[in-house]
Amino acid sequence: MPAAADPSPDTRLRDLARLRRVRDRIDREYAQPLDVEALAAGVHMSSGHLSRQFRLAYGESVYAYLMTRRIERAMALLRRGDLSVTEVCFEVGCASLGTFSTRFTELVGVPPSAYRRDAAREGEGLPSCVAKQVTRPIRNREAPEKQPT
Repeated sequence: MPAAADPSPDTRLRDLARLRRVRDRIDREYAQPLDVEALAAGVHMSSGHLSRQFRLAYGESVYAYLMTRRIERAMALLRRGDLSVTEVCFEVGCASLGTFSTRFTELVGVPPSAYRRDAAREGEGLPSCVAKQVTRPIRNREAPEKQPT
């Protein structure tokens, strides 16, 4: 079976521009119900092509990128401390508290309830822009394991 031809440079640039538009849309509309099919239709790509190209370009799936954006926003809301974990879950666009809690724990290393409890103490006195950088979640299930004390 012959190998598929490499796409032309023009095709690659077009695809990269489309992928950037998808990523920008996720960054803006993370709280909306987004799925690969809708995102692909918005940039005139098939969902399979979008999924493959997104992973090649950014090193993670569309869904993983979306969930990372949602978790980042959830962390900020939890640091504020005025919303419950359930309210934060729905505020950032997650429909399932279980999925939200599981993904939050994978990325951050602690469950959202523990993060909410501890974040207020740890973030006291830090400007929000610094707190955002210091507490940014780690992608692709790379949260450091807690060392026993």
